[in-house]
Amino acid sequence: MKKRITIALLSSLIIVGCGQPKTDDTASKESTDSTIVLEKAPNIVQERMEYLSGNDTLIGYYYYDENSTEMKPGIMVVHEWWGNNEYPQKRAKMLAEMGYAAFTVDMYGNGLTVESPTDASEQSGKIYGNPELLKARMMAGYEKFASLENVNPDRMAAIGYCFGGTVSLNAANLGVPLDAVVSFHGGLAGFNATEEMKETDVLVCHGLSDQFVSDADVSKFKAGMDSVSANYDFINYENATHAFTNENSTEVGKKFGIPIAYNEAADKKSWEDMKAFLEKNYPL
Repeated sequence: MKKRITIALLSSLIIVGCGQPKTDDTASKESTDSTIVLEKAPNIVQERMEYLSGNDTLIGYYYYDENSTEMKPGIMVVHEWWGNNEYPQKRAKMLAEMGYAAFTVDMYGNGLTVESPTDASEQSGKIYGNPELLKARMMAGYEKFASLENVNPDRMAAIGYCFGGTVSLNAANLGVPLDAVVSFHGGLAGFNATEEMKETDVLVCHGLSDQFVSDADVSKFKAGMDSVSANYDFINYENATHAFTNENSTEVGKKFGIPIAYNEAADKKSWEDMKAFLEKNYPL
């Protein structure tokens, strides 16, 4: 059963008059000479959805404006290595507020989320080490999302964070038909661009202090994308480490002794850079 959560509800009342001064003759006609128009402001709702990849049950979250009947371009949001927790859901809501339809995909199955780097490494490793599984689970999310009411199945994109950035790039590279991909502090190791990348506009938001992505990884990524004439933008952010967009990163990094931290300036700038990229390459 779908679970609906109302995020916000706003409405405004606009009275449009005929522009005539009120006289004894016109006063009695006020009800017919004036038009009352109700304009409903966006009301973003969340729906929890179960879907299948083979025999595996996956759990995603769909965000959309229930006051709009327009067909919306879709953006899949791929989670960090912690799983499909509140963070990707927060970002999906922000995309819906921009006017897109958004869907957080589940790469681990059964909505699994983890809290330790050991468990996260184990779960993400199952996807990294199996390109067929990566593609299958991304396609399962893609097909579920594309089937939803008010989602334009011919216009689909993906954004991802850390693990999710890597997954989004590789999904496009494996032939998942994504019009655009944005990777926030995603890993680049082992990425070998294919001809499929020419079909996807790409933005990579990279922290210059990210210890999980080497200069060699960056150089190889760019060389590969150039070799297939892929359309991509690569933006660096000063003093930004891995996971620089997540406000919880600093606390988590200290807790587990891993080099991640939040960078407010880079977080805000990268989101604005994404919006500009979408406006150019994947407009509403």
